[in-house]
Amino acid sequence: MVGDSSPSRSAASPAAEGPQGHPSPHGPHYKWIALSNTTLGMLMVMINQSIVLIALPNIFDGIKLNPLDPHNTSYLLWMMMGFMVVTAVLVVSFGRLGDMFGRVRMYNMGFLLFTVCSILLSLTWGSGSQAALWLIGWRIVQGVGGALIFANSTAIITDAFPVNQRGTALGINVIAGIAGGFIGLILGGVLGPVGWRWIFLVSVPVGIFGTIWAYLKLKDTGTRQPATIDWWGNLTFAVGLISILVGITYGIQPYGGSTTGWGNPWVISALVGGLIVMLLFVWIETRVEDPLFRLSLFKIRAFTAGNLASLLTALGRGGLQFILIIWLQGIWLPLHGYSFQDTPLWAGIYMIPMTVGLLVAAPISGILSDRFGSRIFTVAGALLNALSFGLLMVLPVNFPYWAFAAILVLNGLGAGLFASPNRAQIMNAIPGRQRGVGAGMTATFQNAAMVLSIGIFFSLIVIGLSQNLPSAMYSGLTAQGVPAASAHSISQLPPLAVLFAAFLGYNPMQQLLGPVLHQIPADKASYLTGRSFFPHLVTGPFQDGLSVAFWFALAACLIAAAASAITGGVKPVRAGAVPVERELPSPVGDEPVSAEDVEDVVEDVVDSLRSGGGGEN
Repeated sequence: MVGDSSPSRSAASPAAEGPQGHPSPHGPHYKWIALSNTTLGMLMVMINQSIVLIALPNIFDGIKLNPLDPHNTSYLLWMMMGFMVVTAVLVVSFGRLGDMFGRVRMYNMGFLLFTVCSILLSLTWGSGSQAALWLIGWRIVQGVGGALIFANSTAIITDAFPVNQRGTALGINVIAGIAGGFIGLILGGVLGPVGWRWIFLVSVPVGIFGTIWAYLKLKDTGTRQPATIDWWGNLTFAVGLISILVGITYGIQPYGGSTTGWGNPWVISALVGGLIVMLLFVWIETRVEDPLFRLSLFKIRAFTAGNLASLLTALGRGGLQFILIIWLQGIWLPLHGYSFQDTPLWAGIYMIPMTVGLLVAAPISGILSDRFGSRIFTVAGALLNALSFGLLMVLPVNFPYWAFAAILVLNGLGAGLFASPNRAQIMNAIPGRQRGVGAGMTATFQNAAMVLSIGIFFSLIVIGLSQNLPSAMYSGLTAQGVPAASAHSISQLPPLAVLFAAFLGYNPMQQLLGPVLHQIPADKASYLTGRSFFPHLVTGPFQDGLSVAFWFALAACLIAAAASAITGGVKPVRAGAVPVERELPSPVGDEPVSAEDVEDVVEDVVDSLRSGGGGEN
């Protein structure tokens, strides 16, 4: 109610006035300090997320553990996805804590925790499963730091910038996040062979500098919202989402005679049980006074449609990076003269055109969306992504690189056009007092969609491979003198092992054949483990899986474009007019519009009058 919240509003108003156009107590350049530090934090987190993926062979070699051994697959999966799982689970809770206790305080804690974990990861001791558990454990704790950064950086930027500059600011932050993923691929390929501990040490100087800078310079300029912690909501949300994401993680592993684990009773129990607990979570959130998930935010059309579009594009693009890396490392690069050991680095280099498209489109769309509104850019971006997936479907597996590069640029342009206007659209729709939890909800949808997308893409590719790969592998191996019994045994191995071998930069046939190589003539053994046999073997089956995966991604992006088209909101206005940041929620059923909702809209209008115009749709 109005009376209940006024004390916190009065306490926070001096800081909150700064970004709205009148003199800031932190100086006229504070907003750029906030943007540069949060962008550095986002860049560091995303680089660390992808640098580990590309350097996994070096890490497992360093700790003397074979990740392709069936007993070690769980270590591999948790090294790949544990960080994303814990981030997806915690980011809403941390956004809520930021609303309650200060977004900068939570963000600073995340920066410090992330840096400390980087140091501890580089100090990994022992070998084998002991070292793997140490790495996985501290990667999960590092994910806690990443969640604190993800949950509060967007809200800090939104607090610091006026509405007519948020698209530009969030565009720069989005560039850092997405580009960091590709920078990490190249850094991992360069540093991994030098020494696997450098994979974690490289972020330490940046982390120390950024942590100190954040503690000295960042100030809370947003409105704090006194509230109690929703313990039951936190518990059921964590249990339900962890159960679903872990079920997805194990669903891509073989089970019994099946190539995937979706029929595994444990996986089914985890998914169904997780969904039941999530339904319980929703029921709890409608009945507690201070819920973790502000379900009332879904009454705001721009917030709901924007998050739906964001989730769908993340579903479409989340597994793309993995599939393109496997495509390059397992087929294209070896066919063009690169050794399997060198493919991780070159895969990152050959994917640079996607980053170029992103770097071109994201800042431009951020600036123009501040002027002309977000909808045209989010719709166009999603449609360009859909077009790029359609073109990838018709591209031959052994493609001319110029065509592949052009499609990657197109995909990057689509991502850049969509990302920052979509983020600004969502954040502008959220009341000031709820920006932390709103940003956390958005980040949760994106991170959970990334894990789900990886599971979907891998499963679709595995299903495509399982139809034709066994027979192709058996005939190909026996033709080169491999004993029939050995060829049959190898051909029946799960396709996931083949995918992981290609993804990790191992020589797949050398890994699969093992001691069998000594039973066949040297010239045939050399051919089997050379650069052409495996790519030619998997080209047909791999293309079958690719087509299904890209159809899924295309459909997701088309639905995202439709969702972006119905976001609604207020049209951009001329300078001097009053832009209302968000629509007043309409009553649903018999539920009246609360005084708190009215107060938030009035506050937005007053702040807009002070800032002298600008707008966002």
